[in-house]
Amino acid sequence: MNILVCISRVPDTATKILVGSDGKSIDSKGVKFILNPYDEIALEEGLRLKEKNTGTVTALTVGQAESTEILRTALAMGADDAVLIKGDNLDSYQIANNIAEYAKSKNYDIILTGRQSVDYDSFQIPGMLATILDIPSISVVSKLEINGNEVKAERDIEGGIEELETTLPCLISCQKGLNDPRYPKLPDIMKAKKKPIEELDAKNFDPTITILGMELPSKARVGKILGDSDSDIEDIVRMLHEDAKVI
Repeated sequence: MNILVCISRVPDTATKILVGSDGKSIDSKGVKFILNPYDEIALEEGLRLKEKNTGTVTALTVGQAESTEILRTALAMGADDAVLIKGDNLDSYQIANNIAEYAKSKNYDIILTGRQSVDYDSFQIPGMLATILDIPSISVVSKLEINGNEVKAERDIEGGIEELETTLPCLISCQKGLNDPRYPKLPDIMKAKKKPIEELDAKNFDPTITILGMELPSKARVGKILGDSDSDIEDIVRMLHEDAKVI
């Protein structure tokens, strides 16, 4: 089985984030970066599929040179190959197109991603990538079974679980509960440091999103508890209109 796992480098959720001097990006000074937790689940699932069906696992990321850190982690966990597509400040559309360009000639049986990245939380890459490649996709998967060419998956929905079936090749975005990612052993970590990483330059695709500015959430908000009386309802409508300005 030929398996591609898309991973990303994100700030640790426990790290204190500050807005950079340009007002459009985070200040990376002192920030700890890690392998995106949902992508770690995708990588573990890829490794388990490889162990069950034989084959190869390729870990791929789009980002700056520092992203080789998470590729080394993927190699230490058991990935066979690692690919860095070098690009800076790319939006989801540009990233998805660059991954698709790489994947088109590789004939992957399955592409695995995390359900989302924990930095921008856009949920866009899996759907975009599957659409560009014209393959079926199932998102937020918490259980996966593959027998031959047949794929059965369960995904979390509000109030229950949805069961879906498709066929290979396909794309699966992975949710918590699908598995428990393994911890790489020290000898594997040392070996991973010497393994080659394929590096490619990102291709130019027109961006679809422009970041106009970033700011930290305001801490000045004060909660107010209201009832269901006519006057309370009038207050809610007034505050949504005048204070929050959402209606």
